[in-house]
Amino acid sequence: MITRVPGIRVGHATDAENATGCTVILPPPGTVGSGAVNGGAPATRETDVLRPGMLVNEVHAVLLTGGSAFGLAAADGVMRVLRERNVGFETGVARVPIVPTAAIFDLWVGAASHPGAEDGEAACRDAKDGDVEEGSVGAGTGATAAKEQGPQHAVKAGIGSAAVERDGLIVGALIVNNAVGEILDEEGNLLAGALETPNERYGGAPQGPFPGTNTVIGVVATNATLSKERAQLLAIAAHEGTSAAVRPAHTMWDGDTIFSLATGEVDAPQPTVEEFAVNAVAEAIRRSVRLATPLAGVPIAEALR
Repeated sequence: MITRVPGIRVGHATDAENATGCTVILPPPGTVGSGAVNGGAPATRETDVLRPGMLVNEVHAVLLTGGSAFGLAAADGVMRVLRERNVGFETGVARVPIVPTAAIFDLWVGAASHPGAEDGEAACRDAKDGDVEEGSVGAGTGATAAKEQGPQHAVKAGIGSAAVERDGLIVGALIVNNAVGEILDEEGNLLAGALETPNERYGGAPQGPFPGTNTVIGVVATNATLSKERAQLLAIAAHEGTSAAVRPAHTMWDGDTIFSLATGEVDAPQPTVEEFAVNAVAEAIRRSVRLATPLAGVPIAEALR
């Protein structure tokens, strides 16, 4: 799991009744962060500061959330907790927490609800190391996949985590899978495909995918020492893990976003770190459907029953 990287903590806030939630990733002090946004329909916050050449190198938390753009407000609660803990970028007046955030569109699954500041705060206070709860929890509560033919054909997805470790190098991933595409297994075979018979509960929904309603978001973390430039390259490479597990990926209907965190404990060649990230992201996506549970009338994939 992503918490195999020393110092990384993860917390969830889950609203199963309304089929939404959020997840916070807290890195240790001094963690360098960056990110890469692919696809045509992202919902994000604090991504510009992650680009090389910007003033701030350190990231203090990452928030993954449901609720589409409304859910970005949950970052206010994360910032509240971090300010309380005196964590943030020193401005001379106050420490300002840097909390990059990405959201999925899950409004159609439950009650069109969304996480707020109180949910972000709860997830932040819940953050811990050790095993990470996966499946239909946190930001993955209302996540679905296989929506090319419309939400009536969607299957349940969620949040998954995986890590690759060798010779002291660790790269972990935590991914919320809300893809428009279908999910492939390790051999490239269909793991989670669209329902053949439309789901009657969502029979009134329009046909086809819609901009802003699908996305794969997540975090890759490593104990490698990376510059901000190398951290951005890691995030870019990590998107190849999405391409390996999702068909199609990075479409105009997706807002695929991956953040990268480097804690700086070991030296490692960039190609190796990127290779580990690709494998961890792909495995996390597969785990997100393998560990998902039915929710709000959306079933799991036929192959997983």
